[in-house]
Amino acid sequence: MLWIIRFSGFFSAAMLMIVLSPSLQSFPPAEAIRSSHHHHHHLDYSYLRLPPPVLLSDSGSMVGAGGRLNFRKASAFRNSNACASPGPKTQIGGACDPNLVHVAITLDVEYLRGSIAAVHSVLLHSLCPESVFFHFLVSETNLEALVQSTFPQLKFRVYYFDPRMVRSLISTSVRQALEQPLNYARNYLADLLETCVERVIYLDSDLVVVDDISRLWTTSLGSKTIGAPEYCHANFTNYFTPAFWSDKRLSGTFEGRKPCYFNTGVMVIDLIKWRRGRYTKRIEKWMEIQKNRRIYELGSLPPFLLVFAGHVAPIEHRWNQHGLGGDNVKGSCRDLHSGPVSLLHWSGSGKPWLRLDSKRPCPLDALWSPYDLYGHTQ
Repeated sequence: MLWIIRFSGFFSAAMLMIVLSPSLQSFPPAEAIRSSHHHHHHLDYSYLRLPPPVLLSDSGSMVGAGGRLNFRKASAFRNSNACASPGPKTQIGGACDPNLVHVAITLDVEYLRGSIAAVHSVLLHSLCPESVFFHFLVSETNLEALVQSTFPQLKFRVYYFDPRMVRSLISTSVRQALEQPLNYARNYLADLLETCVERVIYLDSDLVVVDDISRLWTTSLGSKTIGAPEYCHANFTNYFTPAFWSDKRLSGTFEGRKPCYFNTGVMVIDLIKWRRGRYTKRIEKWMEIQKNRRIYELGSLPPFLLVFAGHVAPIEHRWNQHGLGGDNVKGSCRDLHSGPVSLLHWSGSGKPWLRLDSKRPCPLDALWSPYDLYGHTQ
């Protein structure tokens, strides 16, 4: 019953919020990876170069350049009686259990507090939390021990993503955080994850889920490869430079499509269709063009728009109430968009943990803090 109480508490808070126009821009947090303890035959091992390990204290907390990060152990979570029984955590090939919900999220030192809160929110609102399998993408080693100590029962696997896979493809962006190689790990999920994983939900690190993740998991994608909330009122031309639109060989890619903006921080991906369509290569091709022609200003978003806009299975807007981090204007606070809420997303430069720590939070940041496991005490 606890999750129901939390859920209703959230909605009573959300009802107080007034609508502002939806954010038109997406500034996803840093992300990227490769498996830390399972070799997959379909991976190119030339990419594998393990970085120096992150130091861990005796208590399992992480000691990084920014000092020590301590996370409290999350409360135990159990499946309700209505859930299909998942296999044991230690089961060989445990990720291949057909009853699992698969969620991919990056672990990056700078956004780690957000990632931990996101995982915590998924577990708290899930009717079947033991049936959620997390795929963590990392570019630093030893984060596995930190996840294990915070969520002792969690089903998860860690994948190492070598930044060199994309560094040569990344162009400068409107904000430095968007240039982080881990931001591009979502492009490689079909290569990184076990081939038995046929569908995955990709989540950014600056969000919390306030609904049962299985409702998003069971969304029909029809014939489409990815699903995401679409925003067709956004001015799509803004995402690309005049040089792109004036070159018909480039802009002609949207011929016969009805492209709408979508935020890549929340996506349901059919990995079978992705692998079959070789979509990673298609995205990389546009990134190569960008290196030579400068056809957009944002980071990992525009290549996704170029490949998928107009070919997206629309998901209810409740699953990505984005833009809560404002835009590139420091201190910009946003309200919720109209309609019901299943996921709150602090895309933009203002992250809730930073604003809370600085004692200058935005009103909606109070909806993020219940999921924060940072520090020793409540």
